[in-house]
Parts: sequence; C-alpha cells; structure tokens
Amino acid sequence: MSTPHPLKIWITRAQPGADATAARVRALGHLPFVFPLLAVRMLEGAEIDLTGVKALAFTSANGVRAFADASTDRTLQVFAVGAATAQAAKDVGFRRVLSADGDVGALAERIAARRAEIGGAVLHPGAAELAGDLAGALERANVEVRTLTLYDTGPATLSERELELLGEVDVALVHSAKGAQALADVLSVHPQANLRILGLSKAVLAPLSGTVAAAKVFAPFPLEAALLNLIDRST
Repeated sequence: MSTPHPLKIWITRAQPGADATAARVRALGHLPFVFPLLAVRMLEGAEIDLTGVKALAFTSANGVRAFADASTDRTLQVFAVGAATAQAAKDVGFRRVLSADGDVGALAERIAARRAEIGGAVLHPGAAELAGDLAGALERANVEVRTLTLYDTGPATLSERELELLGEVDVALVHSAKGAQALADVLSVHPQANLRILGLSKAVLAPLSGTVAAAKVFAPFPLEAALLNLIDRST
C-alpha cells in the first residue's frame, strides 16, 4: 500500500552516509530531514601493517573510507558486509570486491568459505566499537584475522531548530544499534509518541525496547533497500 502523501523522514545515521540515504528517500517521493545522531571521528596516527595480510573485511562504508584515507593499497581482496559497503570499496579504487549481502554472520561465512583461496590473514579495519563480532566468528572458523581501529562514532548534538522540527517528523530511520541508543536518549527527553521507527534489523532496534513510539519495525533483511521499502508499507 503506497503512502498518499510525502512523509517527513528523519535520517539519523552519521554523515556522509546520511546524505546518500536522504537522496534515496527523496527519490521515493518523501521529504528527508537529515539530523544525524552520530558523528564519525577519524583517529590520528593509526599505523597500518599489511605484512601477511591477503584480504580486507569491511562491515561499514565508514571503515572503507577510513582505510582508504590511511593507506594507498588497493590491491587486496575485499569482503564487504553488503552492497553499500561494497560500492564504497569500488569507489575508492578496489577492484576485487565481494559482497556478503547480509550481516556480519553472512560476511564471516563468505570469508570462511574462501579461507584456502585467501591464503593469509584477513584485516578488519573499523570502529572502536564494532557492530557484531566478525573477528570472533572468523577465529572460530580457523581464519587468521586482525582488527584495526581507524575511527570512532559518538553522539551528535541536535540543534534547537532540529529539536523543534522533530514534532513534524513521521518516520525515523535507524541504521545501527549505536544510533538506536542515541535515538532512545533523545526521545527520553523529547518524546515523540507518534513517531514511527524503522530499523535495519531486530538487533538494531533493541536499544529502543523501552521507548514509546507509534511503531517499531525492522527490515526483513539487513539491507538499506529493505529498510526503505518499509516506509510506504502499512503497519
């Protein structure tokens, strides 16, 4: 069932992904409100040692961008958690890119299945607080894995004007559990009982379990396309 009028959609994710999501929301005929609840902060002085590394594993586009800023190497095989992360890897110059089109578990399975082909260590560049335990899953599958912290995400402060506009928002899109926690913190002070919250997965919405909302719905697959498909779906 299609929506009879444009909805006002709150994009809560950090930049630069927020603008990309906003463009997709706009293409669906809705009005994006880009009010990020998280901010990405690159860490300075990170040393990248690729000795023995035969592949890279990315669980976010931010991880791709952080690695690309810190290293000029584009020769390694890349395993990406989903299509958006895979596209980010291609955009910065990687040519051998495989997408798991799923979650961290699917990514671990894809890498483990190619363990012999990889023939060395897998480096997982990412945030200080990683979504999911990719390293643990790979270790259990006897894949040599290293993690590398290149950035962190922290809460972003909404302006007074943004807080005033929250009452006009129909839907909030949430891409990560950390973003969901930031949303829960905001709504605990500025409740929006009529807000419909859409999450990338069930796990993503978990921090919002105690938050009052008109609806909390998660995508059937952890892909942004599936998340955006929920906007026009009746609840």
